[in-house]
Amino acid sequence: MRRIAFALAFAGLALGVGPVAVWAQDGAASGPLRSPLVTIDQEKLFTESAFGQSLIARVEQDSTALAAENRKIEAELLAEEKALTDERPTLDPVAFREKASAFDEKVVAIRKAQDDKARSLIRQREAAQKEFFNAALPVLSEIARERGAVAVMDSRSVIMSAGQIDITADAIDRVDARLAPVTPDAAPVDTPTEAK
Repeated sequence: MRRIAFALAFAGLALGVGPVAVWAQDGAASGPLRSPLVTIDQEKLFTESAFGQSLIARVEQDSTALAAENRKIEAELLAEEKALTDERPTLDPVAFREKASAFDEKVVAIRKAQDDKARSLIRQREAAQKEFFNAALPVLSEIARERGAVAVMDSRSVIMSAGQIDITADAIDRVDARLAPVTPDAAPVDTPTEAK
């Protein structure tokens, strides 16, 4: 008969904190291992499932567009700065300082607007992950029930475990089978206000 030994790495685990150590004895089991605890690599599930990849693609599309916009703005500002430098000999010092100050203020405002857009993209990715896991939760619950598990832990919180308790591959297969990828032209994950 197969015996599984579970050891708590920290006493605080009962309170929901700290990593856990889990190990198997007596060789590998045939088929999925029934265990009160299963693990999952959340990042792998998100990035390697077709549904997760489609959500990521929406954010990356916006990220690519922002990078192109930043390159265009940078080129325009460099050209404007060069024109101001070339104009300097023809301007009196007060007029030049006023133009240089106005240019500096413009650069600061543009940088703030672009930084706001970059932060918006971070929020979009976080929203995409939340949307993904909300949709995938029923799949994870089903797998956990099939395995006799009462808890699903992120594999990064586990110090050591039997490979059979990792449900990541099974979860990816089922998510791919049940959750259709999002089309690129679908509505964005969220629509934070962008600075202009």
